[in-house]
Amino acid sequence: MLSNTCKTAIKAVIYLSSKFDTEENAGIKEISELINASEHTVGKILQTLVKQNIINSVKGPSGGFYISKEQQKQPIINIIEAIDGKQVFKSCGLGLSKCSSTHPCPIHDEYKEARDIIEKLFRQKRVMDLCEPVTKGLAYLMG
Repeated sequence: MLSNTCKTAIKAVIYLSSKFDTEENAGIKEISELINASEHTVGKILQTLVKQNIINSVKGPSGGFYISKEQQKQPIINIIEAIDGKQVFKSCGLGLSKCSSTHPCPIHDEYKEARDIIEKLFRQKRVMDLCEPVTKGLAYLMG
């Protein structure tokens, strides 16, 4: 359901959130190594997230990316919508363009139910909720 780019964006934001207490900015190279993604991809993602005010950046020798306390409180859906768009939880499970409640695909009803549950999860969970298990060593950002 979520693109690989979106999953990478979520991991990058969680990583930045895990560094919040250190008050250190993170560079593209550091982030890409720690979430196991290409620097090019991470760079583009971070630019998009800064434009959407999901994270912040500072230029210069001690520059990099960081997240504020307020940004840690935002729901994960903000990241998803910034990267994959607002339609991600409206699309057909089989990728059909004409799927609807009046002309459903073979899995329409079941997929819609599952999709709605996942959307609700991402609207309820905040960045800080996903960060805590990582900082405590209970979850990992690399596969």
